[in-house]
Amino acid sequence: MMKHITTLSKRFRGLLPVVVDVETAGLLAQTDALLEVAAVTIEMTADGLLKPVQTFCYHIEPFNGARVDPQALEITKIDPKHPFRLAIPEAQAIHRIFSMVRTELEKTMCYRAVLVGHNAWFDLSFILAAAKRSQINPIPFHQFTTIDTASLGAVAYGETVLARAARRARISFDVEKAHSAAYDAERTAELFCQVVNRF
Repeated sequence: MMKHITTLSKRFRGLLPVVVDVETAGLLAQTDALLEVAAVTIEMTADGLLKPVQTFCYHIEPFNGARVDPQALEITKIDPKHPFRLAIPEAQAIHRIFSMVRTELEKTMCYRAVLVGHNAWFDLSFILAAAKRSQINPIPFHQFTTIDTASLGAVAYGETVLARAARRARISFDVEKAHSAAYDAERTAELFCQVVNRF
């Protein structure tokens, strides 16, 4: 068991890949509401292959003064005021995600997490902005290094769109379920693991 954990800690020079997807009410991390966040943990099997393990997902209340772009909501189909969203405050969601990441760092003996995402800069920018608003420190994610599956998909399959790259990789993708943070994070995790395992 310890041998595999040590191998994972060395695979990305001590960085632990954690797949993240966010759903938002716009494109600007400083001003637009963060509405959903999902994170998928990754582990290494006995034969040295990566696989997704567990998904953590939270629906989030828009922070005070947040901008909500109706066009963004048309894409995500999220109603921020829907009573059955069971949304929690932004600070609580970020705290839970960071706590999970810190637990994984201890388990794997990695020194920091690296955010894996499809157009990862977008997800990281919203995570960092939310952490700053919530005054949560330290941040367990590397603050400028990411692993971008849009780039990996382009190299491995000639596709940058998540749905198309997934299909080329023979990963099932239901467009009706897209723009759910949990669903997109899980498909991104499958794509990431498949591309890495090819090496």
